[in-house]
Amino acid sequence: MRVPLSILDLVSISEGSTAQQAIADSMSAARVADRLGYTRLWFAEHHNTENIASSATALIIAEAAHATERIRLGSGGVMLPNHAPLMVAEQYGTLANVHGDRIDLGLGRAPGTDMMTAQALSRSSAEPQAFAQSIYDLQGWFSAAGVAHSTPISSAVSAGTEVPIWVLGSTVNGASIAGQLGLPFSLASHFAPDQIDEAIRVYRDSFTTESATAQIDRPQVMAGINVMVADSDAEAERQFTSVGQMFAGMARGQRGKLRPPVDPTTPGLDSPMLSIKAVGSPSTAARQLEEFAERTGADELITVTYAHDPAVRERSLELLADVWF
Repeated sequence: MRVPLSILDLVSISEGSTAQQAIADSMSAARVADRLGYTRLWFAEHHNTENIASSATALIIAEAAHATERIRLGSGGVMLPNHAPLMVAEQYGTLANVHGDRIDLGLGRAPGTDMMTAQALSRSSAEPQAFAQSIYDLQGWFSAAGVAHSTPISSAVSAGTEVPIWVLGSTVNGASIAGQLGLPFSLASHFAPDQIDEAIRVYRDSFTTESATAQIDRPQVMAGINVMVADSDAEAERQFTSVGQMFAGMARGQRGKLRPPVDPTTPGLDSPMLSIKAVGSPSTAARQLEEFAERTGADELITVTYAHDPAVRERSLELLADVWF
C-alpha cells in the first residue's frame, strides 16, 4: 500500500506576476488538491524573499480553509523563534475553532530568512531547550485548561482545540527534539539531503511516549521531496529547470522571481540541494517516489512543486494523483 501524499506550498511568485496573483493561484491549486485526495496542504513561512508570498502562514491557511472542504491544512512551518508562542497558540486556536479538526501546526527552529531579517522578527529563542519549552507551553494553551505549563497565562481561543503539533527539521538536532518530545517529525529532505538517513534513525531511536508533550504512540515521519510530473520525462525535466534556476540564483546570492523553464542541459542548474526528487512522466515519478518511501520508511511524503506557469503545477498534481491514489 502506498504512503499518503501531501503538499508543501511556498506560494511562489513567477516573473511577470504579483503576490496577489500568486495567492490566487495557490488557492486554485488548493481546490485541485482537495478534490484529488491529497492528505495535507501546508504553507511554509519565509521572509525578505522576492519570490515567496507565504510569510503569514495563518492568514494563508485561513484562505485555503475557505477554499477547500476536506484536506488538512497547516504550517510547514511556523518558524517559532520569529514569534511569541502565545500569539501562535491564539492564531492556530482561532483557525481550529473556525475550521474544525483540519488544522496542523508544524514548528521549526530556523529563521526562514537572513539574519538581519531574523533579528527584526525575533521574539523567542531558537536554542533547542528553549524551543522545546515553547512547544511545551503551546501544548498547554491548546489543552482543555488552556493554560501554559510554565506560566499562569491562559488562552481561551485555543483551549481544548488540541491542535496537532509537528516538529520540522533538516538535521539530527531537529530529529532528536521531535523524538524526545514524542511528536511527529517532518524532515526537510527536499532541500537538505545530507542527513536524511541519520536524522530518521536519530528520531526513531530517541522517540519516547513518556514525555509530557507526547501526542502519538509510535514514531511518525513525513519526508519532503521535490516533484514535477508531466506527460513525458523530457517535459518534466524542462519544467523542473524553473526550480533549478531559483536554487542557482540563491547560490549566487540572487533571489529573483520564479523564471520560465529553459533547456535542461543549461549549465549550473543541477543543485545538490535538489537531489531528492521525483521528476518525469507519471510512471517515472511514481517509481521515484516509491523508491524514496522505501529508503526512508516514511509514513507520509510531502511534495514540493514549483512551476512558472500555475497550470503546469495543477497538471502535475493531477497526473500524480491519477497514478498514485
